[in-house]
Amino acid sequence: MSGRVEKVPDFIVVGVDGSTHAREALRAAIRQAELTDSIVHAVMAWEWPSIFSVPETAPGDEGLSFEEQALRRLAEAVEEVTGPGPQPRVRQRVTQGSATQVLLDAAEDAALLVVGSRGYGGFKGIMLGSVSQHLAQYAHCSVLIVREPEGD
Repeated sequence: MSGRVEKVPDFIVVGVDGSTHAREALRAAIRQAELTDSIVHAVMAWEWPSIFSVPETAPGDEGLSFEEQALRRLAEAVEEVTGPGPQPRVRQRVTQGSATQVLLDAAEDAALLVVGSRGYGGFKGIMLGSVSQHLAQYAHCSVLIVREPEGD
């Protein structure tokens, strides 16, 4: 019995939070996917705000749920990097939970996990954010941590 087995493409998970570091990570993930004929899973995590914080609503987000706001922000971030129109190599996913756990779960069977060195949290002088540091320690796949280009 001769059967032809089709190879399922590998996938690369990239964490997207709207920061400039995340945009660079998305660019790097797309370049790597092109080189390895892989699919990019652009993942954004969202969390319910604590009772002590008042979330800012971006223009156009009025009346949207937190998940819908995250979906909108992810789509905007992907379009900013890839340009308008369909992107057959990029899949978008929004998941509730902490960024660290959402990305660890998403990358469970991934070939590569790509993140920016820092997101929106933290301090400007820190080279590695807490999420990227945690992912580098605990991810089950290789992790690429991308910095902003010099001068930014």
